[in-house]
Amino acid sequence: MEIKSETLNKPKTRLKFIDMARSIAILLMLEGHFVDDSLIPIYRDSSNVIYSTWLFIRGFTSPIFLTVTGIVFVYLLLGNNHLKYFNNLRVHKGYKRAIELLFWGYLLQYYAFHVLQCIGVGIITILILYGLYRLIKIIPLWVYFFLMGTLIFSTYMYFGAMPKEQYWPANAPVFIQNMFHGKYSIFPILPRMGYTMYGAMFGSILFHYKEQVKTWKFIFTTISIGAILFFTFEDLFLYIDKNILHNVKYHLYKLDWLYEALGMVLIVLGILIIIEKLKGDIKPNLFLKIGQNTLTIYILHMVLLYGSLTGLGLNKLFHHKLTPWQLIPVVSLFLLFFVILIKYIDIIRTKLNFILIPIRKVVNTIFGIKES
Repeated sequence: MEIKSETLNKPKTRLKFIDMARSIAILLMLEGHFVDDSLIPIYRDSSNVIYSTWLFIRGFTSPIFLTVTGIVFVYLLLGNNHLKYFNNLRVHKGYKRAIELLFWGYLLQYYAFHVLQCIGVGIITILILYGLYRLIKIIPLWVYFFLMGTLIFSTYMYFGAMPKEQYWPANAPVFIQNMFHGKYSIFPILPRMGYTMYGAMFGSILFHYKEQVKTWKFIFTTISIGAILFFTFEDLFLYIDKNILHNVKYHLYKLDWLYEALGMVLIVLGILIIIEKLKGDIKPNLFLKIGQNTLTIYILHMVLLYGSLTGLGLNKLFHHKLTPWQLIPVVSLFLLFFVILIKYIDIIRTKLNFILIPIRKVVNTIFGIKES
């Protein structure tokens, strides 16, 4: 069965703050990976306010990516909610995107389970839960995602207490263990995929209240929930552990960093909504375009920085060799390269259409997508 692209009914309200969030996250990721790989170890002092601030900001870069993925995908998915499950172009494109992410993730780092694979599995999980919702419409869609996100986060009470050298499932192949708790579990499904599920929940809410997203009531609610998660959940979990679950083997306080990061993501999104509200109609620009090309940037930065596919990366030159003062101009040039790349990305893709178009046609045929 082929689904024509003209059946796609995009929501009328374009959420520019989402593109802004993705742009900020990808730029922070580029800077964060380069600094982490290149900074001389002696300067990694957590008591230093500059380094500790950098470390704090780096801590919620991946949660922004994972959460925003869920938001965007579900927001667009519900634009065709009137169609049957397999008639929805977003369903077909979702499975296609998930396979693409898994492909690139393992191609770039075949031995590890990284953020691309985590997002890919997250998209598949969203599609399965959405299909379940279409069969059983008694429960609102956001509840499915909320329950799944809460369950996934809660597993960290178990995995967070597990020794690093102990892999799970114990007798499973290495690539399965890496998905959960293995030697190379960089972004394991449990608990990282919880951000994508909570993002999917937020995307469902955004779609149903899309005309109210830029109201001060919605903005205040979003920031308030984020502030509650960020500032109170650590104390709340410690209180529950001490006074209610004190004899239980697994403790809630191990989850505090997950909910703190989720709270910071909501605060950031709320601030970006305010910026979009105050600036009015934001025209397409280079900054937003960066956030619309995150996969291209991610793949290329893995090749350039870590030498994925080629074995020749910048880390061969700079690994743990640069002082903070040396890093500033080098990182700036690294970021500038990607900004210039995205500025001319459409021209580059046009030049490569003789390769890209045939590949796209074959892949779309496999996933039942017929372009108009």
